[in-house]
Amino acid sequence: MSAHIVDGKELAGIVRQELKSHVESLIQRGIKPGLAVIIVGDDPASSIYVRNKAKACSDIGIYSEVHRFQKDASQDEILQCIHSLNENAHIHGILVQLPLPKHIDNNRVISAIAITKDVDAFHFYNVGALVTGNSVFSPCTPAGVMVMLQRNNIAIEGRHAVVVGRSNIVGKPMAFLLLEQGATVTICTSKTRNLSQFTSNADILVVATGKPRMITADMVKPDAVVIDVGINRLPDGKLCGDVDFESVKAVAGYITPVPGGVGPMTITMLLSNTILAAERAESAER
Repeated sequence: MSAHIVDGKELAGIVRQELKSHVESLIQRGIKPGLAVIIVGDDPASSIYVRNKAKACSDIGIYSEVHRFQKDASQDEILQCIHSLNENAHIHGILVQLPLPKHIDNNRVISAIAITKDVDAFHFYNVGALVTGNSVFSPCTPAGVMVMLQRNNIAIEGRHAVVVGRSNIVGKPMAFLLLEQGATVTICTSKTRNLSQFTSNADILVVATGKPRMITADMVKPDAVVIDVGINRLPDGKLCGDVDFESVKAVAGYITPVPGGVGPMTITMLLSNTILAAERAESAER
């Protein structure tokens, strides 16, 4: 029996249509949600991501603008741009495309973003709010995973969730979101000893390590929900996830493909956070 394929691309299309209605309602009330993206350097992958984000905004009626800087731009230049965007009432969300060049302090730049415009949810305030269960914005990739689970009627409360990966962008916030919904959560890394001992006991397995096909069928519990956040480019140019899709789909109950799984939902949740920021700005003006 093969696993049910959780189609993130299809779900993203459905959710974006719902978000488009929210945008239209806001525009009728005189508020057009606005997103500003800052990109430093000419990394090809980052450029593609930024282009995809701009298109996604345009498709549902969100205003977007991109601020591009040369890779040798000073940190002060970036901070000045952020300060200006913080003061711009037409911009509701600010996103800094990572990674930044090594001479720029990531934490300094992210912490300069107004917490009400931190739609990536990387600011220390929003990270702390997530930990205490009081988040306004949730990090986009983990939030996208939660929507995928909910829209597929996958129970979370009382189940054992294993998160493989400890990054601040996916692993850690993913664990907190699952914990908030009542899951028993175990956090592992790619260096965890006897990793399969943990993954094979997971009802919900979320993998985000950046190691191609490291999770194989013998490491997965029958009928488990397997969410593959990884995306890796192989020597032949093809893309694959952190899960060996072909072998694991024969064991799992649900599985996300790569590409076409979690990725489209990440940008969708960025749009959602931007709309939420615009709605909160509208409420603050009343």
